[in-house]
Amino acid sequence: MESASQQYADGTPRHDELGRWDIDPADAEAWVQAGYWPTTTMVDDFRAVVAATPDRPAVVCYRQGRDEPVTFTYGQLGALVDRFAGALLELGIGPGDVVSLQLPNSWEFPALTLAILSVGGVVNPLVPIFRHRELSFILERTASKLLVVPREFRGFDHGELAARLVAELPTLQAAFVTDGEAPEGARSFDEFFVSRRWEDRPDLAAELAARRPRPTDLVEIQFTSGTTGEPKGVLHDHRTVWASGRGLVSSLGVTPDQAGFMASTLAHQTGFLFGLAGPLGRGAKVVYQDVWDAAAALRIFDAEQIVWTVSATPFVVDLINAQQEVGASLESFRYFVCGGAPIPPHVVSAAAETLDCELVAVWGMTENGVVTSTAPGSPIEVVANSDGIPVPWMQLRVVDEDGAELPVGETGRLQVRGPSQALGYFRRADVYAASCTADGWFDTGDLAWRRDDGGIRISGRAKDLVIRGGENVPVAEVEAVLYTHGKVRELAVIGLPDDRLGERACAVVVPEDEADPPTLVELVRFLDEAGMAKQYWPERLEVVAAMPRTPSGKIQKFLLRQQFGAR
Repeated sequence: MESASQQYADGTPRHDELGRWDIDPADAEAWVQAGYWPTTTMVDDFRAVVAATPDRPAVVCYRQGRDEPVTFTYGQLGALVDRFAGALLELGIGPGDVVSLQLPNSWEFPALTLAILSVGGVVNPLVPIFRHRELSFILERTASKLLVVPREFRGFDHGELAARLVAELPTLQAAFVTDGEAPEGARSFDEFFVSRRWEDRPDLAAELAARRPRPTDLVEIQFTSGTTGEPKGVLHDHRTVWASGRGLVSSLGVTPDQAGFMASTLAHQTGFLFGLAGPLGRGAKVVYQDVWDAAAALRIFDAEQIVWTVSATPFVVDLINAQQEVGASLESFRYFVCGGAPIPPHVVSAAAETLDCELVAVWGMTENGVVTSTAPGSPIEVVANSDGIPVPWMQLRVVDEDGAELPVGETGRLQVRGPSQALGYFRRADVYAASCTADGWFDTGDLAWRRDDGGIRISGRAKDLVIRGGENVPVAEVEAVLYTHGKVRELAVIGLPDDRLGERACAVVVPEDEADPPTLVELVRFLDEAGMAKQYWPERLEVVAAMPRTPSGKIQKFLLRQQFGAR
């Protein structure tokens, strides 16, 4: 594949210093005229809803261990956005400054996101599973000025880690802690952001007017795991965020008065698009659950009259199992939009029979949101054996190694382009260039084949990833750490099929001493001590005498997957 050049013919760069690539002006104009790109921003759309329907429910938050949910109307949420914007001005956050949020699903997340954008800043969502290793890399790379975390979440002390990061990173000016007393080295979010009436600042209105974002301004830097061992910061502006999430609205006909549910973290692109940017720009009610609990989710569906949700395949499996015990009415529930892993045929039929809902299969990436989708009313065979047809505004092709388009049924590299495609990778224009072809297509790294009905089926990955419950496991990074373990001579981390999560990571190890191989407990303890997120740890260990290799010496992971996947 011939990669895109980083320069125009006259030698000028095709991207800025952030790694944001130029968009062809003709494409930009065509996408606006076709309605694929907006002329407003997330902030504009949200404030318009606040002005029109201030009493309409905006977010409803269900927190583990709390009996009653907390509800905010659009008027209340809008007031918090202004208050938090004033606080950010007081802290000196200005245009282009990065603010990082590692928060559970809660009202603080959307209020802070919209406030950051209102003052011209850029949001850096961080999934809650990240620990010191991932956070220190991302915060240093982005030169993030502020970090906001919960005091404690799911048994982990985020406050202490945040305070440690402030001491270690000179560019990180402060860390704020929600839901509890801040440890030494961090500050209280409630005390500084919530309790003070920053909306009364005399300069607030003028400052917000002067800093009003434009559609071309960055919204987020969303880090995603790749094959290089280094997370990549995906860049999206107001236009690409809007285009990335619009597939749900157009394909399902969901209206603003039909409530949605989000249990996937808002810090993941799925949650960010369908739990925040989309609903709150349209005036819809969205219901958050901070810790996934399928039985509790079913009760929430009935209590809040949930119509739709978007998440990964394991969530569907859990709901089906829970419904057999809970027996919720689910009279309002209609659609489960499902991605991140293949949907087995029995799950499609079980969802219809047990949950009385329709599964809609979608495919996309952090880099481009929803690219393909099955249509409502599709037969079980289509939903289970297809990843959908391209949405109207995106193009895709399946090509061989030379870039020649392949006929129906033949497997090749999946490439896409269109208005929801990301603008680049943060300060890694070279990495993004390597993923783009000379003729303007983004190579997804996935292998796929085209169906007779115009749909596609993802058949594998050219890139070396394990996808566990919709979350990418950065295989190269895990391997790099485990290679330093004293008992490991060689290893390969592979994904093995799992009925619930799609895949689980397995470490295949050639030990230094055959008589004293490492145990799985030793390996995961080593990763824990290295500060790696628990969800990235291998959940199975296989010890072998030697690795299968190509003539050039590369480990043949597909043979390992065949060998151990059959067990």
